[in-house]
Amino acid sequence: MSEDVTVQTRQHKPLPLAGICVVEIGHSLAAPYAGMILGSLGAQVIKIENAGKGDYARDWGPPFIDGAAALFHAINHGKSSISMSLSNPEEATLLKGLIERRADVVLQNLRAGGVEKYGLGAAQLMADKPSLVYCNLGAFGTVGPLREKPGYDPLVQALGGLMSFMGGPGQPASRIPVSINDMGTGLWAAVGVLAALFRRQLTGAGELVDVSLYETALSWGGMQIADYLACGALPGRWGSGTAGIVPHQAFDCADATIMVAVGNDGLFRKLCAVLGVPALADDSRFITNGARVSNRVALIELLQEAFRAKPASYWLDTLDTAGIPCGPIQSIDQVVGHEQTQALDILRRTSDDAATVVGLPISFGGVRPDNIGRAPGLGEHNHLLDTTSQETL
Repeated sequence: MSEDVTVQTRQHKPLPLAGICVVEIGHSLAAPYAGMILGSLGAQVIKIENAGKGDYARDWGPPFIDGAAALFHAINHGKSSISMSLSNPEEATLLKGLIERRADVVLQNLRAGGVEKYGLGAAQLMADKPSLVYCNLGAFGTVGPLREKPGYDPLVQALGGLMSFMGGPGQPASRIPVSINDMGTGLWAAVGVLAALFRRQLTGAGELVDVSLYETALSWGGMQIADYLACGALPGRWGSGTAGIVPHQAFDCADATIMVAVGNDGLFRKLCAVLGVPALADDSRFITNGARVSNRVALIELLQEAFRAKPASYWLDTLDTAGIPCGPIQSIDQVVGHEQTQALDILRRTSDDAATVVGLPISFGGVRPDNIGRAPGLGEHNHLLDTTSQETL
């Protein structure tokens, strides 16, 4: 079989989750991000939104595309939308019926206790449908003193310790300007759901999956927590650097800043040779990574002086030639236009050609899932609540 025919055959294989139906009772980012992942893998995702304005993320702009924020398109493309008031018993009953008829998976990230009061909690739904995989995406977990506290990504970055070691030495605490706990929790939810679906193939039984923003934050800080428990020292703030590897940070050149990652003693020796300071490689203060970490400030000052002598382009070429990991610090426009980004074909247009979104960072048999439907209008698919509806997405 020729390569072209092989690729074409791969592209026409059903996606891994084809035939799976997901009901997403979520808003903002965590549950919708999990739904986006599962939908991009082939699942049918039915999004439940509040009657009226719908998901809060519809208004998280500008920029807006067709009346909804670009962020909403990025996270909700390819889904169906049902708008309803869960506090209305008749509408909640219709949703229960839809779940019982069609759903393999339920994702929910309402405030603690929210779904239970509407009769849509895990125990309530799984009693009627034992094969259901039900995933709670909470703020702080299902136990403990904070279990009912609402959570948002910046709050959890603070409470989870991440902000304590963000920023440079002596600088105020700062947060990671990406909702990593929301998105990370969505990713963990997808992992948990996939594991539960795999086991269901063997047992026929569903599963309750619980994930939370706080647990996700603890996992991101896992290395810092392990270090603290080992030695009792709190992590420092190293800006673009890292605690346990030196030099492994950004350096200012004559005209721009570049990132350099020297992860072992051999690379450090090469770096010293390239910079014209070979004696540093044999200096007892810097001869091992442990020594370099202990004498970080002195070493970085010496290396920084050398980097400032020439422009970034010179150092990038020279370091690349020497096999030393390095790269420019790119802005988003540069990332989008970069030939590596283009080669990966990860930027995809939605099916209505309204928005460009980042596709899944996964390929199967060399082919990236290409399930990039359009973002739904609010309540566009309310007819799916009809017990006679057989429509598929």
